[in-house]
Amino acid sequence: MNDPKDVLDPGPFLHGTKAQLKLGDLLEPQNPSNYQEKRLSHIYFTATLEAAKWGAELAVSDAKERIYLVEPLGEFENDPNLTDKRFPGNPTRSYRSKSPLKIVAELGSWQRHSDEEIGRMLASIQALREQGKAIILD
Repeated sequence: MNDPKDVLDPGPFLHGTKAQLKLGDLLEPQNPSNYQEKRLSHIYFTATLEAAKWGAELAVSDAKERIYLVEPLGEFENDPNLTDKRFPGNPTRSYRSKSPLKIVAELGSWQRHSDEEIGRMLASIQALREQGKAIILD
């Protein structure tokens, strides 16, 4: 494990999804992406509620939106899809790992974005897809 002074972020960490999971379950890489029809070699997570909310709300599924408190079981790095590509530094505190994340709790309630905000974000993502720019660097 990393020396505590070398840890990128102390957490706590969150993962937004529409998957129904139980305490102790592991989120692992090589599962289908919440956003694209491909398997990813990393599992993505964040230390901000705002980013976790977007993760849950934008996941492709009609299932219930969920936010889990997770514990990284290995080393992790800044998510290059956001860090310095879209936002200087890492203000979204978004990370990825090739090691599993352990589900330690589920947030019981949280305020979701409005349907209008979610619609605007989905339209923006669709426009990026049409331009060939909605690519996950994995």
